Amino acid sequence: MKNEEIRGIICPVITPMKEDGTVNYKELTNQVERLIESGIHGVFAAGTNGEGYILTLEEKKNVIRTVIRAAAGRVPVYAGTGCISTIETIELSKEAEAMGADALSVITPSFAQASQEELYEHFCRVADSVKLPVVLYNIPARTGNALSAATVGRLAEKENIAAIKDSSGNFNLMLEYFAAAKGKAFTVLSGNDALIVWTLLAGGTGGVAGCANVFPETMASIYNCFKKGEIEEAKRINESIRPFRDCFRFGNSNTIVKTAVEMLGYPVGPCRAPFNRVSVQAREEISQVLKRCKEAGMR
Repeated sequence: MKNEEIRGIICPVITPMKEDGTVNYKELTNQVERLIESGIHGVFAAGTNGEGYILTLEEKKNVIRTVIRAAAGRVPVYAGTGCISTIETIELSKEAEAMGADALSVITPSFAQASQEELYEHFCRVADSVKLPVVLYNIPARTGNALSAATVGRLAEKENIAAIKDSSGNFNLMLEYFAAAKGKAFTVLSGNDALIVWTLLAGGTGGVAGCANVFPETMASIYNCFKKGEIEEAKRINESIRPFRDCFRFGNSNTIVKTAVEMLGYPVGPCRAPFNRVSVQAREEISQVLKRCKEAGMR
């Protein structure tokens, strides 16, 4: 996969669970098939919406392997290989490459505070260990570590560090990333579903959209309309997901997304404990929003 092929709406596919909390690989295959049939442009295994943060190392490997096999080359597969340590990240990245992943998504290390120089060295070592394109993943609210524009500019000089997925929600920071990497074979992907069309207008190439698990066809059409020059329609579609995103006020967005997919009739199960509580009020609101979205033609 070439750097310039990182584009479109990439779905961080949820990881279905059985009642006992183990991974439901059969349903994971079904979900990948559903997403591809709906026109999604790429799938991202073991990401935040895929609960990569709570999967064991062996489960991550199996999830990535399952998604690669299910996609069968029809769309690119981005493997979430970021771990807390550099050693473990390199190990998982090499394995994902050997399995046939098309690109790697590497989140910043978490829990311990890292300096910008430590983050720079971490990502350089990971990139040097593989030949695949590497997508940096910035989500400081979850990890406690943020990539500065200056650090991203330095990392963009490496041939196979191809993009950054920014989930900070800070659009000004995204613009700083564009400026820092100007002239390099590097792009920016929105990790905030509400900012996809604005990221495209700024020069980005798409987004990693958790809501695509719920509305894959609708989310994919944002990019499709944009590429056809139908900018106002792309804006309208991007705005149409706001009622569902408003449900995130009820708790962890990953839990809300997975609950919604379950309500659509897919046996994906709950998120893994302890991040699996959804109140009665939240369920009622999600159900009503899904009903209104369906009536509006969102799929």
